[in-house]
Amino acid sequence: MSAVCAFVETGKGTLKKSAAEILGEGRRLADALGGELDAVLVGKDVTGLADQVAALGANRVLVADADAFAQFNVEGYVKALMKAVAASSPKVVLLAASVVGKDLGPALSAGTGGALLTDVTSIATEGGAVVVTKPVYAGKAMASIHAETETVVATLRPNVFEPAEPEAGKSAPVEVIDAGVSAAELRVVVKEVLAKASEKLDLTEADIIVAGGRGMRDAENWRLLEALSESVGGVLGASRAVVDAGWRPHDEQVGQTGKTVSAKLYIAAGISGAIQHLAGMRTSKCIVAINTDPEAPIFKVADYGIVGDALEVLPILTEELKKLRD
Repeated sequence: MSAVCAFVETGKGTLKKSAAEILGEGRRLADALGGELDAVLVGKDVTGLADQVAALGANRVLVADADAFAQFNVEGYVKALMKAVAASSPKVVLLAASVVGKDLGPALSAGTGGALLTDVTSIATEGGAVVVTKPVYAGKAMASIHAETETVVATLRPNVFEPAEPEAGKSAPVEVIDAGVSAAELRVVVKEVLAKASEKLDLTEADIIVAGGRGMRDAENWRLLEALSESVGGVLGASRAVVDAGWRPHDEQVGQTGKTVSAKLYIAAGISGAIQHLAGMRTSKCIVAINTDPEAPIFKVADYGIVGDALEVLPILTEELKKLRD
């Protein structure tokens, strides 16, 4: 029996960035509960990643490696994870609050009978019970929730938790899970994934995000944000109004109907700060806002604010940052 069972996501033959965060928090929580941490790998040709998972703090690595898992499939992955949970008997099941984690969490909650706690920003124990903090009401408030079920399924918001540091030479036993899943038995099968070729980091995993809103006035002015983003090593983001106008692609949208991010640095240029946008970025660690309206809602959550025209401020800011780098 383990204290924590953590599902570790993979992609393109490597561990995703969220893996270190999930295992880091899983290790801390397992220690607090006085138990061990089991990690679960599901996919095709993922067995070779077990050593990396062990180095990040797992006491045991459970692996479901099969052709049926070459593409993410809720039905197949849930069967594999339920087998892992049965072998682990954990108090807490941890997943990232990613697209995959949000898909798997409810199914695992139903399968285990455990409470489902989503988009968690902190997790701890009180008298043996699991207590989490999470945003509610579109991020306008934070709720503290005590889970009373024997098992708890929690999805952790990316970029919020301290990632585990690899420990050289650390090893852990690896156990193979026979999920009993074949591609022929799956009711829905992903035949092909058509993804736009891009080397940029996903917004949910980015440490620095430079986002623009309607205050940028035109799609052509995005070159100013691109220059700033390049100078700080960031990733571009956008408000819903910008995406709806066709200035930027939907995968850059931040907010309630876009992506939820928790960057170390979030620069909002020409974004007024509607509650729908704030819901997707207000847990970022440092927020810098640029807006002509001193009463704009974005300034209420910003750590630093510049009242001015983004088209005038951005070139100056980019030039000064370049000087610091040089």
